[in-house]
Amino acid sequence: MFDPAIFGHQAIRQRLLERLEGGKLSGSLLFVGPAGIGKRRVAMELAQRELCFRRNACGQCAGCQLLQTEPLPLELPNLLRIVPEGKAGLIKIGTVRGDDLVEGGVIRWAHQASMANAHRWIVLEDAHRLNGASANMLLKILEEPPSGTHFLLVTHRPEMMLQTIRSRCERISFQPLKAAEAWAIAKAAGWEAADEARWSALSAGTLRYLEAETFQRAEAQLQAWLAIAAGATIAEASESLLPDKTSDTAQSEQMAQCLELLLRLLSDVARLREGRKPELAPWQSELEVVASKPLELKAPLDAIHTALRHLARNPFAESILREVALTLRS
Repeated sequence: MFDPAIFGHQAIRQRLLERLEGGKLSGSLLFVGPAGIGKRRVAMELAQRELCFRRNACGQCAGCQLLQTEPLPLELPNLLRIVPEGKAGLIKIGTVRGDDLVEGGVIRWAHQASMANAHRWIVLEDAHRLNGASANMLLKILEEPPSGTHFLLVTHRPEMMLQTIRSRCERISFQPLKAAEAWAIAKAAGWEAADEARWSALSAGTLRYLEAETFQRAEAQLQAWLAIAAGATIAEASESLLPDKTSDTAQSEQMAQCLELLLRLLSDVARLREGRKPELAPWQSELEVVASKPLELKAPLDAIHTALRHLARNPFAESILREVALTLRS
């Protein structure tokens, strides 16, 4: 009864299926957890099961293959995907109420009759990217979705969402994949055994670094933060920290990923000072250099969390990096 291509989260998937079959699944769900662990895939599985000719998300039939095309369609008979757009990476009000996505907008689509023996699924990917106007327009329908319609909001940054949106959704929390599960996927994607320690440590149970180029960029950013924390100037090390303006990923999202790497670095510095093993073990020698310095961790941690909260409103990457990097001075 489950898509064989999806790894992990078996308990959550079983619970969602049982509630769906029992008619007890909430109309508005908020899927939260780290990026790159398969939250969106689990959301899609609910719609896939109803498109599947065997009604079990087999992954083989023509119905399932509708969800396996690249790029993934925004609209299918029982599924509507709402995704961020543009360099700012926002879900704008035109997508919700106008003709940007479907004629008549999302709310009208939600009220249409569903296929026989099926529900209507509306998946909001990176739901924290809803701008204020689009979020407010969804408030009423999230509180009282039409019968048979389910909104699935997927995010790894729930703290960036309006409290009024979060309060209208049932929260479903996802954990990172087990290391063996994540590495099995990476190995199938072509990673070699010699890469396992570094890849697994940096990926931390996610698949966000499955592509070699993405991993190499993250590794370069970690090395840059280590250099700055060890005493290098911002000018010497900041080039790899700046967003890639040619990437399809919003610059604010790139900045968030970069700052999260620094959070992990500082967490490992604290672990080493307590005599514990760091999670980023392949970089332990560089971390020990930083841990040996009289670096106060509170100031950079506060600066990172402040920057993450305001990234959507402050797109100037250089100023954010400088403010955070300056707090790394001993």
